[in-house]
Amino acid sequence: MPEQPVAAAPRRTAPFGDTLAARVAERESQIVLGLDPDPLALWPGVIESARRRGDVPPVQLAAIAILSHCRALIDAVAPACVAVKPQLACFERFGAPGQTVLAAVLGHARDAGLLVIADGKRGDIDVSARAYAEALFGGLQTPFGAVAGLGADAVTVNPLMGRDAVEPFVAAARPRGAGVLALVRTSNPGADDVEELELASGGVVWERLARIVDELGRPGVGESGLSDVGAVVGATAPGSLARARELMPNAVFLLPGVGAQGGRVEDLRPAFAPGPAGGLVSASRSIACAYRTAGGDPAEAARAEAERLRQAARALRS
Repeated sequence: MPEQPVAAAPRRTAPFGDTLAARVAERESQIVLGLDPDPLALWPGVIESARRRGDVPPVQLAAIAILSHCRALIDAVAPACVAVKPQLACFERFGAPGQTVLAAVLGHARDAGLLVIADGKRGDIDVSARAYAEALFGGLQTPFGAVAGLGADAVTVNPLMGRDAVEPFVAAARPRGAGVLALVRTSNPGADDVEELELASGGVVWERLARIVDELGRPGVGESGLSDVGAVVGATAPGSLARARELMPNAVFLLPGVGAQGGRVEDLRPAFAPGPAGGLVSASRSIACAYRTAGGDPAEAARAEAERLRQAARALRS
């Protein structure tokens, strides 16, 4: 495990939508590999290998095992993917070793040609939002020099506190050619508790969030027709996709919930209306744990499942 975090990704110049569109075309994929490492569900052999390190504190052993697991998973499926989406909480719960592992995993993903979507769903008042943005994108200036953050290509944010909880992320991302993906219509079963509530002004909560995304993203639309402010729209609610696309014609849709949560790629066609990069299909457990149902080598099973999803998404464009 490296002693120091890997350096942040280099500063980009093209708008996020254009960078994403080019990468999707290059890799012929819209699949995002979710990285949600569970220390109780790592690939066979990883735990045994870490234990051979000898007398090492449990948190260090867990970090070593997670790093090995994530690197092997990326190596197996990178050719079928365009990005990785680390769930930050799954790394942060291990404290400083987890942060070091996260940086190393992201460096490994970038070396494999993958974009990085940092999934933290941050959202807070402006001072805190700016601090979150500096941590995720980088760019913090101190009396001692600049401090590098994760250098993410895009981040997920929670807009339920309002527009001013999102604007600092957009302000930090846009000059760097990075993107912001706001929760709009999520994939969890409890989404209806809030997101489908009717507003006195008409429509429902998630539609108002969609309008905020569209408004914030208009100045960031690139030549590809895609904006640098996009939306998280769950694949488990495909009936909302057409309306979401109507409200956010230029937004990139991050589509979680495929596989373990019951979403199907075949139901996501409206997401791709602006072009191939208009929708990013995110899958985590269905790829990492494919060997449990398919049998055989975990890497081969993960590679096959990622390729199956890639082909299913490509078929929607024909």
